Amino acid sequence: MIGRLRGTLVRKEPPVLLVDVGGVGYELEAPMTTFYDLPAVGETVTLHTHLVVREDAHLLYGFAREAQRRQFRALLKVNGVGPRVALAVLSGLSEHELAQCVANEDIARLTQVPGIGRKTAERLIVELRDKLPSEAPVLPAAASSAPAERDPVGEAVSALIALGYKPQEASRAVRGVPNQDVSTEEIIRQALRAMAV
Repeated sequence: MIGRLRGTLVRKEPPVLLVDVGGVGYELEAPMTTFYDLPAVGETVTLHTHLVVREDAHLLYGFAREAQRRQFRALLKVNGVGPRVALAVLSGLSEHELAQCVANEDIARLTQVPGIGRKTAERLIVELRDKLPSEAPVLPAAASSAPAERDPVGEAVSALIALGYKPQEASRAVRGVPNQDVSTEEIIRQALRAMAV
Protein backbone atom coordinates (compact mmCIF):
# COMPACT_ATOMS: atom_id res chain seq x y z
CA MET A 1 0.00 0.00 0.00
CA ILE A 2 1.29 3.47 -0.88
CA GLY A 3 0.44 5.69 2.08
CA ARG A 4 2.33 8.89 1.36
CA LEU A 5 4.32 10.50 -1.45
CA ARG A 6 6.89 13.27 -1.24
CA GLY A 7 8.40 14.57 -4.44
CA THR A 8 8.41 17.24 -7.12
CA LEU A 9 5.08 18.41 -8.48
CA VAL A 10 5.43 17.96 -12.26
CA ARG A 11 1.89 18.64 -13.50
CA LYS A 12 -1.45 19.70 -12.08
CA GLU A 13 -4.47 19.48 -14.36
CA PRO A 14 -7.55 18.95 -12.18
CA PRO A 15 -8.45 16.35 -11.16
CA VAL A 16 -5.10 14.72 -12.14
CA LEU A 17 -1.65 15.58 -10.88
CA LEU A 18 1.78 14.06 -11.48
CA VAL A 19 4.46 13.81 -8.77
CA ASP A 20 8.05 12.78 -9.49
CA VAL A 21 9.44 10.69 -6.62
CA GLY A 22 13.05 9.68 -7.22
CA GLY A 23 12.61 9.55 -10.99
CA VAL A 24 9.27 7.68 -10.90
CA GLY A 25 6.21 9.71 -11.94
CA TYR A 26 3.11 8.93 -9.88
CA GLU A 27 -0.19 9.99 -11.43
CA LEU A 28 -2.86 10.71 -8.84
CA GLU A 29 -6.39 12.03 -8.78
CA ALA A 30 -7.19 14.56 -6.09
CA PRO A 31 -10.19 16.59 -4.92
CA MET A 32 -10.23 20.32 -5.65
CA THR A 33 -9.77 21.06 -1.95
CA THR A 34 -6.30 19.48 -2.32
CA PHE A 35 -5.55 21.42 -5.53
CA TYR A 36 -6.18 24.68 -3.63
CA ASP A 37 -3.30 23.78 -1.29
CA LEU A 38 -0.77 22.60 -3.88
CA PRO A 39 2.49 24.51 -4.38
CA ALA A 40 3.59 25.71 -7.82
CA VAL A 41 4.76 23.20 -10.44
CA GLY A 42 8.41 22.35 -9.82
CA GLU A 43 8.16 22.62 -6.04
CA THR A 44 8.19 19.82 -3.47
CA VAL A 45 4.85 18.42 -2.38
CA THR A 46 3.81 15.84 0.22
CA LEU A 47 0.53 13.99 -0.28
CA HIS A 48 -1.34 11.40 1.80
CA THR A 49 -2.49 8.69 -0.59
CA HIS A 50 -5.07 5.96 -0.98
CA LEU A 51 -4.58 3.15 -3.47
CA VAL A 52 -7.59 1.45 -5.07
CA VAL A 53 -6.80 -1.87 -6.75
CA ARG A 54 -9.24 -3.10 -9.38
CA GLU A 55 -9.06 -5.90 -11.91
CA ASP A 56 -8.35 -3.45 -14.71
CA ALA A 57 -6.40 -0.70 -12.91
CA HIS A 58 -4.46 0.52 -9.89
CA LEU A 59 -5.75 4.01 -9.03
CA LEU A 60 -3.92 6.36 -6.68
CA TYR A 61 -5.69 9.23 -4.94
CA GLY A 62 -3.86 12.09 -3.22
CA PHE A 63 -4.83 14.42 -0.38
CA ALA A 64 -3.21 17.49 1.13
CA ARG A 65 -4.24 16.53 4.66
CA GLU A 66 -4.72 13.29 6.57
CA ALA A 67 -8.25 14.44 7.51
CA GLN A 68 -9.20 14.52 3.81
CA ARG A 69 -7.93 10.98 3.31
CA ARG A 70 -9.86 9.76 6.39
CA GLN A 71 -13.05 11.31 5.02
CA PHE A 72 -12.39 9.82 1.57
CA ARG A 73 -12.04 6.37 3.13
CA ALA A 74 -15.18 6.88 5.22
CA LEU A 75 -17.09 7.92 2.08
CA LEU A 76 -15.96 4.79 0.22
CA LYS A 77 -17.59 2.65 2.92
CA VAL A 78 -20.99 4.23 2.25
CA ASN A 79 -23.18 2.01 0.07
CA GLY A 80 -23.37 3.41 -3.48
CA VAL A 81 -20.38 5.76 -3.15
CA GLY A 82 -17.27 5.02 -5.21
CA PRO A 83 -14.02 6.94 -5.62
CA ARG A 84 -15.45 9.28 -8.29
CA VAL A 85 -18.38 10.39 -6.10
CA ALA A 86 -16.15 10.60 -3.01
CA LEU A 87 -13.80 12.95 -4.93
CA ALA A 88 -16.77 15.07 -6.02
CA VAL A 89 -17.95 15.36 -2.40
CA LEU A 90 -14.49 16.40 -1.19
CA SER A 91 -14.15 18.81 -4.11
CA GLY A 92 -17.40 20.58 -3.27
CA LEU A 93 -17.05 20.53 0.52
CA SER A 94 -14.11 21.11 2.84
CA GLU A 95 -13.55 18.65 5.70
CA HIS A 96 -15.28 21.06 8.05
CA GLU A 97 -18.26 21.61 5.72
CA LEU A 98 -18.78 17.87 5.18
CA ALA A 99 -18.67 17.22 8.93
CA GLN A 100 -21.17 20.04 9.48
CA CYS A 101 -23.51 18.77 6.74
CA VAL A 102 -23.55 15.34 8.39
CA ALA A 103 -23.94 16.73 11.91
CA ASN A 104 -26.74 19.11 10.87
CA GLU A 105 -28.38 16.58 8.50
CA ASP A 106 -28.13 19.14 5.69
CA ILE A 107 -29.51 17.06 2.80
CA ALA A 108 -30.06 20.15 0.62
CA ARG A 109 -26.36 21.07 0.70
CA LEU A 110 -25.20 17.50 0.04
CA THR A 111 -27.50 17.10 -2.98
CA GLN A 112 -25.78 20.09 -4.65
CA VAL A 113 -22.72 17.86 -5.17
CA PRO A 114 -22.80 16.12 -8.60
CA GLY A 115 -23.65 12.44 -8.26
CA ILE A 116 -25.39 12.85 -4.89
CA GLY A 117 -29.15 12.44 -4.98
CA ARG A 118 -31.50 12.65 -2.01
CA LYS A 119 -31.23 8.93 -1.14
CA THR A 120 -27.44 8.97 -1.27
CA ALA A 121 -27.36 12.15 0.84
CA GLU A 122 -29.57 10.46 3.44
CA ARG A 123 -27.29 7.39 3.41
CA LEU A 124 -24.24 9.62 3.85
CA ILE A 125 -25.77 11.26 6.89
CA VAL A 126 -26.81 7.98 8.50
CA GLU A 127 -23.60 6.07 7.76
CA LEU A 128 -21.12 8.91 8.45
CA ARG A 129 -22.80 10.28 11.56
CA ASP A 130 -20.57 8.31 13.95
CA LYS A 131 -17.51 8.26 11.72
CA LEU A 132 -16.86 11.98 11.26
CA PRO A 133 -16.07 14.40 14.07
CA SER A 134 -18.75 17.09 14.27
CA GLU A 135 -16.07 19.76 14.51
CA ALA A 136 -13.34 19.31 11.91
CA PRO A 137 -10.57 21.90 12.22
CA VAL A 138 -11.05 25.02 10.14
CA LEU A 139 -7.96 25.62 8.06
CA PRO A 140 -7.01 28.93 6.48
CA ALA A 141 -7.45 29.16 2.73
CA ALA A 142 -4.26 28.51 0.83
CA ALA A 143 -2.51 31.36 -0.90
CA SER A 144 -3.28 31.55 -4.60
CA SER A 145 -0.74 29.59 -6.62
CA ALA A 146 1.17 30.85 -9.61
CA PRO A 147 -0.90 31.72 -12.67
CA ALA A 148 -1.72 28.75 -14.89
CA GLU A 149 0.52 28.21 -17.89
CA ARG A 150 -2.30 27.46 -20.32
CA ASP A 151 -5.96 28.44 -20.59
CA PRO A 152 -7.25 28.60 -16.98
CA VAL A 153 -10.89 28.95 -18.08
CA GLY A 154 -10.77 25.87 -20.31
CA GLU A 155 -8.95 23.88 -17.62
CA ALA A 156 -11.56 24.92 -15.04
CA VAL A 157 -14.42 23.76 -17.29
CA SER A 158 -12.63 20.43 -17.94
CA ALA A 159 -12.04 19.91 -14.22
CA LEU A 160 -15.69 20.57 -13.36
CA ILE A 161 -16.82 18.13 -16.06
CA ALA A 162 -14.38 15.54 -14.67
CA LEU A 163 -15.96 16.09 -11.25
CA GLY A 164 -19.37 15.16 -12.64
CA TYR A 165 -20.96 18.47 -13.66
CA LYS A 166 -22.68 18.66 -17.04
CA PRO A 167 -20.70 20.64 -19.67
CA GLN A 168 -23.39 23.35 -19.83
CA GLU A 169 -23.40 23.69 -16.01
CA ALA A 170 -19.60 23.88 -15.91
CA SER A 171 -19.41 26.50 -18.67
CA ARG A 172 -22.18 28.60 -17.10
CA ALA A 173 -20.53 28.49 -13.66
CA VAL A 174 -17.10 29.43 -15.00
CA ARG A 175 -18.54 32.28 -17.12
CA GLY A 176 -19.81 33.88 -13.90
CA VAL A 177 -16.30 34.10 -12.45
CA PRO A 178 -14.09 37.12 -13.19
CA ASN A 179 -11.03 35.34 -14.63
CA GLN A 180 -8.40 37.97 -15.40
CA ASP A 181 -5.07 37.05 -13.77
CA VAL A 182 -6.73 34.26 -11.77
CA SER A 183 -5.43 30.68 -11.46
CA THR A 184 -7.40 27.66 -12.65
CA GLU A 185 -7.81 26.56 -9.02
CA GLU A 186 -9.31 29.91 -8.03
CA ILE A 187 -11.75 29.86 -10.96
CA ILE A 188 -12.87 26.36 -9.95
CA ARG A 189 -13.15 27.35 -6.29
CA GLN A 190 -15.35 30.36 -7.13
CA ALA A 191 -17.45 28.36 -9.61
CA LEU A 192 -18.07 25.61 -7.00
CA ARG A 193 -18.97 28.24 -4.43
CA ALA A 194 -21.43 29.90 -6.85
CA MET A 195 -23.07 26.56 -7.72
CA ALA A 196 -23.47 25.73 -4.01
CA VAL A 197 -25.56 28.84 -3.35
